[in-house]
Amino acid sequence: MFTASAEPTSADIVIVDYGAGNLRSVEKKCHRLHKAVRISSDPAVIAKADKLVLPGVGHFASGVRKLKESGIWDVLNKAVLIDQTPILGICLGMQLMTRYSEEGDVEGFGWFDAEVVRFRVSNKLVYKVPHIGWNTAEPTKSSSLLTDVSNTAMFYFVHSYYVVCHNPEDVLTRTTYEAPFASAIQKGNLYGTQFHPEKSHDLGEQLIRNFVNL
Repeated sequence: MFTASAEPTSADIVIVDYGAGNLRSVEKKCHRLHKAVRISSDPAVIAKADKLVLPGVGHFASGVRKLKESGIWDVLNKAVLIDQTPILGICLGMQLMTRYSEEGDVEGFGWFDAEVVRFRVSNKLVYKVPHIGWNTAEPTKSSSLLTDVSNTAMFYFVHSYYVVCHNPEDVLTRTTYEAPFASAIQKGNLYGTQFHPEKSHDLGEQLIRNFVNL
Protein backbone atom coordinates (compact mmCIF):
# COMPACT_ATOMS: atom_id res chain seq x y z
CA MET A 1 0.00 0.00 0.00
CA PHE A 2 1.41 3.39 -1.01
CA THR A 3 2.28 5.92 1.64
CA ALA A 4 2.40 9.47 0.31
CA SER A 5 5.00 12.04 1.16
CA ALA A 6 3.98 15.46 2.51
CA GLU A 7 3.96 16.78 -1.07
CA PRO A 8 2.64 13.93 -3.25
CA THR A 9 3.81 14.06 -6.84
CA SER A 10 1.44 13.50 -9.70
CA ALA A 11 1.46 10.49 -12.00
CA ASP A 12 -0.06 10.02 -15.43
CA ILE A 13 -2.19 7.21 -14.04
CA VAL A 14 -3.19 6.27 -10.50
CA ILE A 15 -4.68 2.83 -9.85
CA VAL A 16 -7.00 3.22 -6.88
CA ASP A 17 -6.24 0.77 -4.07
CA TYR A 18 -9.29 0.25 -1.86
CA GLY A 19 -8.50 -3.35 -0.96
CA ALA A 20 -10.63 -4.95 -3.65
CA GLY A 21 -8.69 -4.81 -6.86
CA ASN A 22 -6.67 -6.77 -9.38
CA LEU A 23 -4.01 -4.10 -9.02
CA ARG A 24 -0.74 -5.60 -10.15
CA SER A 25 -2.01 -6.89 -13.49
CA VAL A 26 -3.30 -3.42 -14.40
CA GLU A 27 -0.05 -1.83 -13.23
CA LYS A 28 1.98 -4.26 -15.34
CA LYS A 29 -0.03 -3.43 -18.47
CA CYS A 30 0.52 0.30 -17.93
CA HIS A 31 4.24 -0.20 -17.42
CA ARG A 32 4.37 -2.09 -20.73
CA LEU A 33 2.97 1.05 -22.33
CA HIS A 34 5.76 3.13 -20.74
CA LYS A 35 3.34 5.28 -18.75
CA ALA A 36 3.97 6.75 -15.31
CA VAL A 37 1.70 4.77 -13.03
CA ARG A 38 1.34 4.08 -9.34
CA ILE A 39 -0.97 2.16 -7.06
CA SER A 40 -2.26 4.31 -4.22
CA SER A 41 -4.80 4.42 -1.43
CA ASP A 42 -3.81 8.00 -0.52
CA PRO A 43 -6.60 10.50 -1.31
CA ALA A 44 -4.02 13.25 -1.91
CA VAL A 45 -2.28 11.19 -4.59
CA ILE A 46 -5.58 10.14 -6.17
CA ALA A 47 -6.69 13.77 -6.33
CA LYS A 48 -3.60 14.75 -8.39
CA ALA A 49 -3.91 11.99 -11.00
CA ASP A 50 -4.14 12.77 -14.69
CA LYS A 51 -6.14 9.58 -15.18
CA LEU A 52 -7.64 7.08 -12.76
CA VAL A 53 -8.25 3.34 -12.88
CA LEU A 54 -10.79 1.85 -10.47
CA PRO A 55 -10.33 -1.92 -10.57
CA GLY A 56 -12.18 -4.36 -8.39
CA VAL A 57 -12.92 -7.99 -7.64
CA GLY A 58 -15.32 -8.80 -4.84
CA HIS A 59 -18.49 -7.67 -3.13
CA PHE A 60 -20.21 -4.40 -4.08
CA ALA A 61 -21.24 -3.39 -0.55
CA SER A 62 -17.77 -4.16 0.80
CA GLY A 63 -16.22 -2.02 -1.93
CA VAL A 64 -18.48 0.92 -1.08
CA ARG A 65 -17.65 0.59 2.61
CA LYS A 66 -13.89 0.49 2.02
CA LEU A 67 -13.99 3.48 -0.30
CA LYS A 68 -15.91 5.55 2.24
CA GLU A 69 -13.83 4.48 5.25
CA SER A 70 -10.59 5.32 3.45
CA GLY A 71 -11.72 8.81 2.42
CA ILE A 72 -11.39 7.90 -1.25
CA TRP A 73 -15.12 8.12 -1.99
CA ASP A 74 -15.40 11.91 -1.78
CA VAL A 75 -12.08 12.44 -3.55
CA LEU A 76 -13.21 10.33 -6.50
CA ASN A 77 -16.49 12.20 -6.73
CA LYS A 78 -14.64 15.52 -6.95
CA ALA A 79 -12.02 14.23 -9.38
CA VAL A 80 -14.58 12.68 -11.70
CA LEU A 81 -17.50 15.10 -11.49
CA ILE A 82 -15.79 18.45 -10.95
CA ASP A 83 -12.23 18.07 -12.27
CA GLN A 84 -13.44 15.80 -15.11
CA THR A 85 -10.52 13.38 -14.63
CA PRO A 86 -10.85 10.43 -17.02
CA ILE A 87 -11.54 7.21 -15.12
CA LEU A 88 -11.68 3.56 -16.19
CA GLY A 89 -13.69 1.22 -13.97
CA ILE A 90 -12.93 -2.47 -14.37
CA CYS A 91 -15.36 -5.23 -13.30
CA LEU A 92 -16.50 -4.23 -9.78
CA GLY A 93 -15.02 -0.80 -10.51
CA MET A 94 -17.50 -0.37 -13.36
CA GLN A 95 -20.38 -1.60 -11.23
CA LEU A 96 -19.55 0.91 -8.49
CA MET A 97 -20.20 3.71 -10.98
CA THR A 98 -23.93 2.89 -10.99
CA ARG A 99 -26.72 4.10 -8.70
CA TYR A 100 -27.47 0.81 -6.93
CA SER A 101 -26.58 -2.88 -6.67
CA GLU A 102 -28.60 -5.90 -5.59
CA GLU A 103 -25.33 -7.22 -4.16
CA GLY A 104 -25.62 -5.91 -0.63
CA ASP A 105 -28.65 -3.70 -1.38
CA VAL A 106 -26.51 -0.56 -1.40
CA GLU A 107 -26.08 2.61 -3.44
CA GLY A 108 -23.05 3.23 -5.66
CA PHE A 109 -21.52 6.47 -6.95
CA GLY A 110 -24.49 7.14 -9.23
CA TRP A 111 -22.35 8.44 -12.08
CA PHE A 112 -24.45 6.35 -14.47
CA ASP A 113 -28.22 5.96 -14.41
CA ALA A 114 -27.88 2.22 -14.03
CA GLU A 115 -28.19 -0.61 -11.55
CA VAL A 116 -26.41 -3.90 -10.91
CA VAL A 117 -28.41 -7.14 -10.89
CA ARG A 118 -27.57 -10.81 -10.57
CA PHE A 119 -27.67 -13.15 -13.55
CA ARG A 120 -30.94 -15.09 -13.59
CA VAL A 121 -30.41 -17.66 -16.32
CA SER A 122 -33.05 -20.09 -17.53
CA ASN A 123 -30.76 -22.73 -19.04
CA LYS A 124 -28.55 -23.50 -16.05
CA LEU A 125 -26.91 -26.44 -17.79
CA VAL A 126 -25.40 -24.18 -20.46
CA TYR A 127 -25.08 -20.84 -18.66
CA LYS A 128 -23.32 -21.05 -15.33
CA VAL A 129 -23.20 -18.30 -12.72
CA PRO A 130 -20.71 -16.78 -12.29
CA HIS A 131 -20.04 -16.07 -15.95
CA ILE A 132 -16.39 -17.05 -16.33
CA GLY A 133 -14.41 -17.13 -19.54
CA TRP A 134 -13.99 -15.49 -22.92
CA ASN A 135 -16.71 -13.68 -24.81
CA THR A 136 -17.12 -10.99 -27.43
CA ALA A 137 -18.10 -7.39 -26.68
CA GLU A 138 -20.07 -5.95 -29.60
CA PRO A 139 -19.76 -2.15 -29.95
CA THR A 140 -22.98 -0.15 -29.90
CA LYS A 141 -21.34 3.23 -30.61
CA SER A 142 -17.96 4.65 -31.57
CA SER A 143 -15.46 5.53 -28.86
CA SER A 144 -11.77 6.29 -28.62
CA LEU A 145 -11.60 3.48 -26.05
CA LEU A 146 -12.22 0.96 -28.85
CA THR A 147 -9.71 2.30 -31.39
CA ASP A 148 -8.04 -0.64 -33.20
CA VAL A 149 -10.09 -3.14 -31.17
CA SER A 150 -11.87 -5.60 -33.45
CA ASN A 151 -15.66 -5.98 -33.26
CA THR A 152 -15.06 -9.70 -32.77
CA ALA A 153 -12.41 -9.28 -30.04
CA MET A 154 -12.64 -11.73 -27.16
CA PHE A 155 -12.34 -10.48 -23.58
CA TYR A 156 -12.11 -12.29 -20.26
CA PHE A 157 -15.05 -12.13 -17.84
CA VAL A 158 -15.52 -13.20 -14.21
CA HIS A 159 -18.79 -11.96 -12.67
CA SER A 160 -22.13 -12.97 -11.19
CA TYR A 161 -23.73 -9.53 -11.49
CA TYR A 162 -24.10 -7.23 -14.48
CA VAL A 163 -25.03 -3.63 -15.21
CA VAL A 164 -28.44 -2.59 -16.54
CA CYS A 165 -28.24 0.90 -18.10
CA HIS A 166 -31.42 2.96 -18.11
CA ASN A 167 -29.92 5.31 -20.69
CA PRO A 168 -29.11 3.25 -23.82
CA GLU A 169 -26.70 5.94 -24.99
CA ASP A 170 -24.37 5.04 -22.11
CA VAL A 171 -23.86 1.48 -23.38
CA LEU A 172 -20.57 1.10 -25.24
CA THR A 173 -20.56 -2.67 -25.87
CA ARG A 174 -23.00 -5.52 -25.39
CA THR A 175 -22.22 -9.15 -24.64
CA THR A 176 -24.64 -12.05 -24.82
CA TYR A 177 -24.75 -14.61 -22.04
CA GLU A 178 -28.12 -16.23 -22.67
CA ALA A 179 -29.39 -12.63 -22.93
CA PRO A 180 -27.52 -9.43 -23.89
CA PHE A 181 -26.07 -7.18 -21.19
CA ALA A 182 -23.93 -4.04 -21.08
CA SER A 183 -20.32 -5.21 -21.01
CA ALA A 184 -18.82 -1.72 -21.35
CA ILE A 185 -20.22 1.74 -20.66
CA GLN A 186 -19.05 5.25 -21.46
CA LYS A 187 -20.23 8.80 -20.80
CA GLY A 188 -17.96 11.82 -21.09
CA ASN A 189 -14.84 11.15 -19.02
CA LEU A 190 -16.34 7.97 -17.51
CA TYR A 191 -15.40 4.56 -18.93
CA GLY A 192 -16.21 1.12 -17.59
CA THR A 193 -15.64 -2.47 -18.65
CA GLN A 194 -17.27 -5.49 -17.06
CA PHE A 195 -14.57 -7.65 -18.60
CA HIS A 196 -10.92 -7.58 -17.54
CA PRO A 197 -8.78 -5.93 -20.24
CA GLU A 198 -5.68 -6.55 -18.11
CA LYS A 199 -6.34 -10.30 -18.49
CA SER A 200 -7.37 -10.16 -22.15
CA HIS A 201 -3.99 -10.39 -23.87
CA ASP A 202 -3.12 -8.09 -26.79
CA LEU A 203 -6.57 -6.65 -27.44
CA GLY A 204 -7.05 -5.91 -23.76
CA GLU A 205 -3.70 -4.15 -23.80
CA GLN A 206 -4.85 -2.14 -26.81
CA LEU A 207 -7.94 -1.02 -24.91
CA ILE A 208 -5.82 0.09 -21.95
CA ARG A 209 -3.46 1.86 -24.39
CA ASN A 210 -6.45 3.72 -25.80
CA PHE A 211 -7.48 4.84 -22.33
CA VAL A 212 -4.06 6.05 -21.22
CA ASN A 213 -3.67 7.93 -24.54
CA LEU A 214 -6.97 9.80 -24.26
